[in-house]
Amino acid sequence: MSAFPSQAFPIRIAFEEAAAIVRTVAERRRVSAESLALSRAHGRVLARDIAAGIDQPGFDNSAMDGFAVRHADLSAEGTTTLRLVGEQFAGRALHLVVEPGTCVRITTGAPMPEGADTVVIKENTRIDGDRVDILSPAKHGQHVRRAGEDVRVGDGLLAAGQVLTPSRIALAAGQGMDRLEVARRPTVAVFTTGDELVEPGLPLQPGQLYNSNRELLMGLLRADGFEPVAWPTLPDDADAVENALRHAGHAFDVVITCGGVSAGEKDHLPSLFQRVGDVHFWKVRMKPGMPVLFAGSRQAHANDDGRGGLGDALFLCLPGNPVSVLATYLTLGRTLLDGLQGRTESRRTRRARLLSPWRKTHERLEFLRGTLSHDKDGQTLVTPNPADGSHRMRAAADSDALIVLAEGPLDLAAGDVVDVIEY
Repeated sequence: MSAFPSQAFPIRIAFEEAAAIVRTVAERRRVSAESLALSRAHGRVLARDIAAGIDQPGFDNSAMDGFAVRHADLSAEGTTTLRLVGEQFAGRALHLVVEPGTCVRITTGAPMPEGADTVVIKENTRIDGDRVDILSPAKHGQHVRRAGEDVRVGDGLLAAGQVLTPSRIALAAGQGMDRLEVARRPTVAVFTTGDELVEPGLPLQPGQLYNSNRELLMGLLRADGFEPVAWPTLPDDADAVENALRHAGHAFDVVITCGGVSAGEKDHLPSLFQRVGDVHFWKVRMKPGMPVLFAGSRQAHANDDGRGGLGDALFLCLPGNPVSVLATYLTLGRTLLDGLQGRTESRRTRRARLLSPWRKTHERLEFLRGTLSHDKDGQTLVTPNPADGSHRMRAAADSDALIVLAEGPLDLAAGDVVDVIEY
């Protein structure tokens, strides 16, 4: 039976429906843009389209070290002898002219002299004073980079929503741009909850557990380029939970919690968001991570004691089992943070062949831990880890991928192809 007998929000929905809701909400809540120097823009999401302002290359230039010649002077067979009339190195155009029967020494990247249309590489020549023997024929235009052959003025170069890889940053730098407009990184607060949690390094009492979820979630966020802020562990107390989330909700773009989101007596988050928030969904047909909750603040709400609502943050409340934290962050958490930045490029999944059979008897979509490898032909392989419980963090640590198993019972054989998400 639902903890919310009169809920007006989706509950126990399919994973794809949950992901679509996260994307829709994130699109409405895009973060602002900021201008960053190129050196700080790596890995960020571009906030506006970029068109070329200059041709690349900006001038005809040599692709090799050698001699700039007129192709019409070259013999189709045998040796051609030309007179050397100058040298053109990269860096400054000397406005040299190649007339019939002459050539110019040239280096890679140097502008082509007037009259020259071909470059003969140094290795195919013999030099004697100002005489250059061309020992083998060359094709017309060989080793010449033409102006604008890579990029022309007005070409679309980069699109808003793309992640700025080193190659894309270099493309912008080649246009003379020293700054780029990028989406601001969402600010993220991290909470772990539970009276049973003890910080690593302290002694354990009977019934207590070390808090591993904080380091797991903080590490995942940092690896994705964020600078999360970890708050002290919350006790299983409704007022303490509300006060902490209210403060964080006014200070951060996203608040991610671990634990306290199921339907137990000490799981205060579902009732809190039903009362003061706007629940987008609660419980998703996924394994692990089924109790995940996604909510925002009901801005008009004020408590009876006059306190305001939960601020402008979006709240992603993850289950407390550590493998559930891993799976829900890598799927729904990343979807939320990518959407807030306007990222248009999907996270890459891979296809891999199962090295051992696997039977799934339940209905939920499952993210099973697995280890990737390759065969002698380079085919990606994955071995399922049989320790599939959501508390089995050793299995997650021994693995490097989540195997995506579709909804419904499955009976997969060794050699079947599945989607995998690397982590």
